[in-house]
Amino acid sequence: MSRPDGPPAADPDPPASGPAVVGPQVVAAYLDCLDRADLPAATRIATGLLDAGSSVADVLVDLIAVTQREVGLRWLTGRWSVAQEHAATHVSERVVEEVAARTGPTGDRGHVVVACVEGEWHALAARIVVEVVRAAGWRVTFLGASVPVRHLVSYLHQTGPDAVLLSCVQPSRLIRAGRMIEASRAAGVPVVAGGPGFGPDGRWAAAVGAAAWGATARDAARLLAGPLGPAPHTGPVPAAGSDEYVAVLRRRRDLVQLVLREVAPEADRAEEVAGTVAQLVDALAAAIRIGDPRLLVEFVRWQTEVPDTRDGPRLLETVLRVCAAALTEHPHAGDYLRQARTLLTATP
Repeated sequence: MSRPDGPPAADPDPPASGPAVVGPQVVAAYLDCLDRADLPAATRIATGLLDAGSSVADVLVDLIAVTQREVGLRWLTGRWSVAQEHAATHVSERVVEEVAARTGPTGDRGHVVVACVEGEWHALAARIVVEVVRAAGWRVTFLGASVPVRHLVSYLHQTGPDAVLLSCVQPSRLIRAGRMIEASRAAGVPVVAGGPGFGPDGRWAAAVGAAAWGATARDAARLLAGPLGPAPHTGPVPAAGSDEYVAVLRRRRDLVQLVLREVAPEADRAEEVAGTVAQLVDALAAAIRIGDPRLLVEFVRWQTEVPDTRDGPRLLETVLRVCAAALTEHPHAGDYLRQARTLLTATP
């Protein structure tokens, strides 16, 4: 997020000092708890920091969020299995609940709504935002993971919050994020975006109409302390450079079927392959929507790094080739798919 901080009095997380600092040794000890799925020990570390003077943001941002990124990295590099990642995430979710239980009464600075993009089931980062913003004095309503646009719109009209904080982890869901932002702006509510789904440093957040983007929960709290709207962050979303992305999305089901016929996966893999194709088409459409082929290229790069994916590069090459042949009438799609195929062939 690149908006000015609020006044010093509104800073939600003053620097900790002495034993309350969340240093590397504390992070390592907490990671060890996650490795063993030791909830009681992990809880003792977090609550001990609070007792020693750390703020809610110190614990949730500098400990929980930092270690969760390491958890994801260990899964991505194959050092941890999916089961280990799920167990570790569950421990941290419970620790966040314990920290939340120790937070004081809700403040009166205003009302904000926190939601995850429809189709986004990774809710821990959003939950951290909820508690840091609440500790900064806001009344917060968490709508949870995978919030349908129509449900968000209904809730905004019923409650009239001051802002929406929207979490998106996967760039392939950026079009859905844009629809949620468009609906929020139409309801007169500005949106603060968060999460890597909006690109490195939030580079794609403005293109889909967000008022601002933040890398951490601290940023969200600071941005809420500054001016977010109403103008120019409500009303119509900035127009896309091309409406070609709509045509690509309309071909989504056809493209999935074309790839399935080409690959002819075994029955137990058909759903997995279909999901990979659907995500890639979503990433292609999102890249066209914002006018940046890097979104598709980085999605393909990420797919090549995912562990336990049988025939990953070969499958991706087939998907890109079949999509390119089926979308020849769409110049942006063809160009972006060529760039992604170039990356794939250059990957050892």
